[in-house]
Amino acid sequence: MNYADIKKVDVANGPGVRVSLFVSGCTHRCEGCFNPETWSFDFGSPFGEAEVEKILTFLAPDHIRGLSLLGGEPFEPDNQRAVLDLVRRVREQLPEKTIWCYTGYLYEDLAANHMGTHSRPLLEGLDVLVDGPFILEKKDLGLRFRGSSNQRIIDVPTSLQAGEVRLAEEYM
Repeated sequence: MNYADIKKVDVANGPGVRVSLFVSGCTHRCEGCFNPETWSFDFGSPFGEAEVEKILTFLAPDHIRGLSLLGGEPFEPDNQRAVLDLVRRVREQLPEKTIWCYTGYLYEDLAANHMGTHSRPLLEGLDVLVDGPFILEKKDLGLRFRGSSNQRIIDVPTSLQAGEVRLAEEYM
């Protein structure tokens, strides 16, 4: 997997001060995408152990609330293994940190493991999922933590337990 950027300080992609990983590669190609350069799987630099260690170091301070995964598309089948490995490392070493993920896929397809071999296990490692493609006609600058009104902010653990989508109302 390649990545476009690692932001040490991000206050736009989830609550509090966060570290964000922008992966490369996205087949959704949403009109009006804010990061079209990340559509290419070849964009950016290779993601490996050094980047995992950098992210873990950036996440360690108490004032950092968590990790946000964006893209490109973290749930692209070609990206899932590397993203899942990162999520597992964060859970193991920094379990108090929250993990948010932004995806153009729908929660229901990920929960059913329809979007690649690791979509369900990756979903199980998240706290919050912002799902659905960006739709330019539904763009709303007044929304928190999402770009268009079709996108949902989902409480993943509660949704998995209930067997249906439960929105993270505190972030809506």
